[in-house]
Amino acid sequence: MNANKLRMIGYGLVFLGLLVAPAMGAYPVFVMKLLCFALFASAFNLLLGYTGLLSFGHAAFLGGAAYAAGHSIKAWGLTPELGLLLGTLSGAVLGLLVGFFAIRRQGIYSTMITLALAQMFFFVCLQAPFTGGEDGLQGVPRGKLFGLVDLQNDLVMYYVTLAVVTAAFLVIVRTIHSPYGQVLKAIKENESRAVSLGYDTNRFKLLAFVLSAGLAGLAGSLKTLVLGFATLSDAHWTASGHVILMTLVGGMGTLSGPIVGAAVVVLLENKIGEFGQFVAAHTGLEWFNALGESVSMVTGLIFVVCVLTFRSGIMGELTALIERVRARIFSNGDKPVSREQKK
Repeated sequence: MNANKLRMIGYGLVFLGLLVAPAMGAYPVFVMKLLCFALFASAFNLLLGYTGLLSFGHAAFLGGAAYAAGHSIKAWGLTPELGLLLGTLSGAVLGLLVGFFAIRRQGIYSTMITLALAQMFFFVCLQAPFTGGEDGLQGVPRGKLFGLVDLQNDLVMYYVTLAVVTAAFLVIVRTIHSPYGQVLKAIKENESRAVSLGYDTNRFKLLAFVLSAGLAGLAGSLKTLVLGFATLSDAHWTASGHVILMTLVGGMGTLSGPIVGAAVVVLLENKIGEFGQFVAAHTGLEWFNALGESVSMVTGLIFVVCVLTFRSGIMGELTALIERVRARIFSNGDKPVSREQKK
């Protein structure tokens, strides 16, 4: 069985697991939040893992789209699908503006441009009247999808979210495996050589910026629709740090890595307190009760461990291990059989 078949089987099992997750006792709202962050990380990975552009301003796309979708649904009375579309377009437009300036520099200078512009946008969100300032945009209704499907039901909202995230993930897969995606990989490996082959690398990088920002905007819009609110934390620079952490821990440049990384980080942030209480109750070590108040420290520690021991991330190392095992099996199978072994 080749690697592609194994990968397809793995994706199929994950999808089936998500389909039956509510029936198995999983809290739908929590899984929906995880799916939104998995999409956010996958969108970021398209830019960093496959194009080689490090953006420290992706929170602007997530937060900007969250506010755009939430305000349009709450104040303008748009239907959920139009709100999601507007949020996605808002993220793409912001990506066009940020990318226009960022691609004109390389390395750390490009990264600092994205951070500076994102922080400027954060202060706009802080002062703008429609965002609610520090209180955030509250009470965003889910409404009815296409005027027919009532999204107030968490189970219905869950399967709509799963369908949207799956479709967006398929768009990312198609992009990566398209001729355009191959050019992005060439730019990441050796941009000078790509230029010498006649490619306008700035145009390709700007399109990657817009596509990544649009998908991040879809994640932010969907998150607002699921939770019913948008806050400044969505546009803060720490959200950009979180998505970088998700991508690096899961495995940069792999399709499944950002999903795994998002699951690890979100689970840590939401369940580390319960885990600490469980350990403290069964071991008598009271200091485990403080784990819930030290999420950032635990997350940072895991990040350091992953960087030092899993340089390719969780899925990168797992993929490399599977390839080594397959190579060993096939190399053993190709060895000539001696006369004694035949006897």
